[in-house]
Amino acid sequence: MKQKIKKEWKEFCALLKSIPALVLVFFILSVFAMNLLANKSISIPVDWLALDCGIIVSWFAFFTMDIATKHFGPKAATEITVLAIIVNLFFCLLLFIGSAIPGMWGESFIEGSEDLLNGAINRTFGGTWYVVLGSTAAFLVSATVNNFSNFGIGKLFKKKPDSLVAYILRAYVSTAVGQFVDNLIFALLVSHFFFGWTVVQCVTCAVTGMIVELLCEAVFFYPGYAITKRWKQNNVGEEYFRIKKGESDVESFDHGNK
Repeated sequence: MKQKIKKEWKEFCALLKSIPALVLVFFILSVFAMNLLANKSISIPVDWLALDCGIIVSWFAFFTMDIATKHFGPKAATEITVLAIIVNLFFCLLLFIGSAIPGMWGESFIEGSEDLLNGAINRTFGGTWYVVLGSTAAFLVSATVNNFSNFGIGKLFKKKPDSLVAYILRAYVSTAVGQFVDNLIFALLVSHFFFGWTVVQCVTCAVTGMIVELLCEAVFFYPGYAITKRWKQNNVGEEYFRIKKGESDVESFDHGNK
């Protein structure tokens, strides 16, 4: 067991060194931003539809998980998801501490409303336990569903696993399922119980979020495909795959579909 833990830790450290730093940074920032923006509902002129602002950035998290799953596999993509969640919770704690420190936000200086506005801003940035826990649970489950469904679909393309068609189907289907699960779990856990959304609104929110996510995929699927092709050509993650296979030298880079 001790050796297994040491090997897993060594793999994880190699993974962090292998993923391009900018990709990992943007992924973690997208997770943090979408959870913060989830505090704001979008005003829509129909009562059966409800959305929150987290949707404007959540697509990037799923985009990153798709390319990570294709190149490194679902286990690696899920591990960086857990890392992003831990970092997000840490910074949520820091924001909560900042909101509890006595003082005034610059935007609260409106005569007669200072205390009201300052308290509202503190509560927004400090977060509430049900929003933080609900978004964390929803993203963890949906990310796992996304990563492993993406990998499973890729296994169907045995002859041409690296083709554009294979990547599109992997990304579209897994993103649709993952985004629907993410929105639905968050809506049922948080919006339904604490914001008064109906079950119909929760479902329509999940479906609408899925559609918006797929529209983003229509714009960004080719850059994602190009990134995975370049990573494979440049042997990105060589150390990670060597440690994962327990080899002294890399023998194969057909890693994304194994």
